[in-house]
Amino acid sequence: MKFQRPLYLLFSSLPPSHSSHPFISLSLSLSLRLCVFMAPSFESPQQPEGEIASDNNTHDEVLQKSRVTVVGSGNWGSVAAKLIASNTLKLTSFHDEVRMWVFEETLPSGEKLSEVINRANENVKYLPGIKLGKNVVADPDLENAVRDASMLVFVTPHQFMEGICKRLVGKIREDAKAISLIKGMEVKMEGPCMISTLISEQLGINCCVLMGANIANEIAVEKFSEATVGYRQDREIAEKWVRLFCTPYFIVSAVQDVEGVELCGTLKNVVAIAAGFVDGLEMGNNTKAAIMRIGLREMKAFSKLLFSSVKDSTFFESCGVADLITTCLGGRNRKCAEAFAKYGGKRSFRRA
Repeated sequence: MKFQRPLYLLFSSLPPSHSSHPFISLSLSLSLRLCVFMAPSFESPQQPEGEIASDNNTHDEVLQKSRVTVVGSGNWGSVAAKLIASNTLKLTSFHDEVRMWVFEETLPSGEKLSEVINRANENVKYLPGIKLGKNVVADPDLENAVRDASMLVFVTPHQFMEGICKRLVGKIREDAKAISLIKGMEVKMEGPCMISTLISEQLGINCCVLMGANIANEIAVEKFSEATVGYRQDREIAEKWVRLFCTPYFIVSAVQDVEGVELCGTLKNVVAIAAGFVDGLEMGNNTKAAIMRIGLREMKAFSKLLFSSVKDSTFFESCGVADLITTCLGGRNRKCAEAFAKYGGKRSFRRA
C-alpha cells in the first residue's frame, strides 16, 4: 500500500522550540496516528514500482521516455516548471530536460527574458529569487518548444489559449497528452467552452486538468499544498500526471471529473470577488463565511446546470472547497474587489 503523510511533513518542519511544546507534541502524536488511518486516500509522490532509477536503461526504454514542455512562463507557469523539473530528474520514465515556452520580452536591462532565465536559472520577472532547476530550458519559439514533447502542460492566461492552439495545429506529436492549469473558460455566443475542451478539440489530443488551493508564491518556497487532477476516461494518463507533479510538499490526487474540477477553478474567482466586497465594506467574518458557504453551493448548482456529469464529491477536493477558501482569503480577485469597495467604486479593478 502506497501512501503519503502530509501531516507528518508539516509538523516535522517545526523548529525544536515549537515541537517540544506539550500541546504541539500531543498534536504531532495524534497527527501521526491519523496518517495511518488516512493513508489509503493519498497518492505517493515517490517513485512507483518500475520507476527505480538505473544507469542500465535499454535503448527501447530511452526511446519511450516522455518529454515535457510547459507552455507558459508566468508566475504559476514557472512554479509548475520547477515542480516538474524536480521530478523528471528522479523518474526514469521522463527525459531530464523540461522545456518552457517563454513569451519573449525585453527587460529594462535590454536583455531578453528567455536568455536571462537560461543564464540565471530564474524567471527574474515573474518568479524572482527562485531557482527553477538546471534542467529547465526557456525557449521563445513555441513550435520548437513543443517539438518532440509527449506531455504538454498549458499554463497561460485563458484569453490567449485559442490563438496558441491554432499555432500548434499540426506541430505536435500525434500521441501527445495535455494538461491544463488554466483557471477560466471561453464564453462564446454558442455557450461556454472549457479550456480543456478547447485544447482537445483544436489539437485532437487528450487533455486533463490540474486545479487546487495553489498560491504560486507559496508553492515556490515549498510550503505544503494540495492539488487535484481531473481526467475523463484514462486513469493511467491521470496517474502519470500525478507522478509528474507530486512532491513531498505538493500532494496531488486524481478524480474522474474534468468538468467539475475545471469549473471549480473557474467559478471560485466569482465568489472571491464577493468576499473582497465584504472585506472592503468591513462587513465582518461572519458575513464572509456566509458568502463562502452560499458561494460553494452556487458553484455546485451552476456546474451541474452546465454539465450533469459533475460529481458532488469533487467540491470537497482541493480543487473545490480548499481552493475557494484560499482564494477568498488571499487571492488576487479578493484583493482587487476589496480595494474597489473600500474606495466606493472610484478606484478601478485595474488600478486595484
